[in-house]
Amino acid sequence: MIELLFLICAYLIGSVPTAVWVSKGVFGMDIREYGSGNAGATNTFRVLGPKAGTFVMVVDMLKGVIAVRLSYLLPYYQNSDHLTQLVNFQIGLGLAAVVGHIFPIWAGFKGGKGIATLFGLVLAIQPIVAVCCVGVFLMILFFTRYVSLSSIIASIAFPILILYIFNEPEVFYRIFAIAVALMVVLTHQKNIARLLTGNENKVPLFKNRRGFRRKP
Repeated sequence: MIELLFLICAYLIGSVPTAVWVSKGVFGMDIREYGSGNAGATNTFRVLGPKAGTFVMVVDMLKGVIAVRLSYLLPYYQNSDHLTQLVNFQIGLGLAAVVGHIFPIWAGFKGGKGIATLFGLVLAIQPIVAVCCVGVFLMILFFTRYVSLSSIIASIAFPILILYIFNEPEVFYRIFAIAVALMVVLTHQKNIARLLTGNENKVPLFKNRRGFRRKP
């Protein structure tokens, strides 16, 4: 029962609609009415520029970190004999935060794709793997300016790192890594189609955006 309450709490943390609040509070517009219509860091980068996009990305990432850290409030999971249960519970908390980000109760259940929050989940559980993934993300972003492509490739790198480089022993975590890659690819189908046709928008890395373009 207490675990269920913690999962609900993690969902509520993930539901904090960072992009929506920043766009409305600072820029006087709803990010969901512009660009791709997505309330996440990628669309914030594209529409509002790197400063706003970076802030949204960091906060969304912290939602995943904080959700996972909730597990340390329960003494049961501090016993070294319960390491497998701890990792499984942490993944559950992180996923609850991701669901909250995608379907935020505070913003009409219309949020983002959850990539930054997923990264926060991984960062809290396995920091070295997370750093490797973000390295892949930044490298692809630097050379292409496509956040979507960077997210897809970094997500594919995640299970490769878990399965072959770090050889993670926890079966559930290995399954989770594969599921993350598949989920990111599936949720980016429109982006993949635009990439293939050359219509995907690039993000401005070194300048602010001054104009807003409403979504079609």
